[in-house]
Amino acid sequence: MAQLEWSDALNLDLPLMDDTHREFVDLLAVVAQADDAQLQPAWQALVEHTEQHFGQEDAWMASTRFASGNCHSMQHRVVLQVMREGAARAAQGDLQVLRVMASELALWFPQHAQSMDAALALHLRRVGFDPATGVVHAPQALPGELIHGCGGATCSDAGDEPVADSTDNARQAAVA
Repeated sequence: MAQLEWSDALNLDLPLMDDTHREFVDLLAVVAQADDAQLQPAWQALVEHTEQHFGQEDAWMASTRFASGNCHSMQHRVVLQVMREGAARAAQGDLQVLRVMASELALWFPQHAQSMDAALALHLRRVGFDPATGVVHAPQALPGELIHGCGGATCSDAGDEPVADSTDNARQAAVA
């Protein structure tokens, strides 16, 4: 099973985002190390954190001219839906699905952080966005049109489709 540890490669030089990401990595490690009795509560804590984590990033995007259907936010919605489906399967007695999903999240998260979140962090710095207060200090740097892609080179503005990655494998595991 793939496990994830915090490293400098995940640091995006945006303290509030980095702290949230560090917490995600820590909670994912708790899930990975949980015995069967602790697995569901550990997963629930991860899901609750992820709802807040993604909601925070989505709010930052909305405040800085990302379209509501941008691929970064879409990927957040897909991952959360898969995580919730895993929780439902575990509630029916299938704990293995959570172990598979945790392993897939450990593979997915670095890619997401180093591409979509890195592009978001760069965008936020460029427009002078203060994540703690929500203030944009350089409104003249905001894009004239809504951003439909993820804000970086990893995603085109041509569509709002989520990037295919290991979350597809986790989704398959959840519904199998």
